[in-house]
Amino acid sequence: MKTTVEVPDGLFREAKAYAARNGMPVREVFELGLRMVLEGSPGNRRRFRLKTVTTKGEGVTGDGDWNTIRSLIYEGHGG
Repeated sequence: MKTTVEVPDGLFREAKAYAARNGMPVREVFELGLRMVLEGSPGNRRRFRLKTVTTKGEGVTGDGDWNTIRSLIYEGHGG
């Protein structure tokens, strides 16, 4: 289907440059963008991965109960 859409000049220039860099027609860039929006795709963003952190067995130690631990955590922070 053909249609007319107004696109800001700067955005069109960016789309045209993107198309040239990736060897595709500008029409395909707009189609890809529409599909990403309609499908809720995050685009080229990388998936967030939480880094694994370890203390190699030298972390906080103690025999306190949860109330003691919580009071130590919030000590000096109004909690």
